[in-house]
Amino acid sequence: MPEIILPEESYKIIGICMNIHSTLGAGFKEIIYKDVLEFEFRKNNIHFSRKRKFTVEYKGNILPHYFIADFIVYDAIILEVKASSMIPGKFVQQTLNYLKVSNLRLGILANFGQRSFSSQRIVL
Repeated sequence: MPEIILPEESYKIIGICMNIHSTLGAGFKEIIYKDVLEFEFRKNNIHFSRKRKFTVEYKGNILPHYFIADFIVYDAIILEVKASSMIPGKFVQQTLNYLKVSNLRLGILANFGQRSFSSQRIVL
């Protein structure tokens, strides 16, 4: 059976997301869910950074374009927030790219845009 990466931390993050969704429901813009997540992380003393910039290196050169991850939680988990009617493959690929450039192993794709909250663990 494969190892589950950061199970307690993931459980806490997803639990907070579920509570937010049960309170607000679907229909808000992503920025609202991000603001509420920041509030809840602070309230729960969860270490995080928001809008973390990651550069992309190619053959020793830093490219002019970069990635900005929504949240890095516990210095170990990328949390990408969406408010979409579904999670298309491009969102999964985006999170995978963030994992590659950050050298982290776990991403959580949290979608607040559906009637029920949904999330996906993405492991590199």
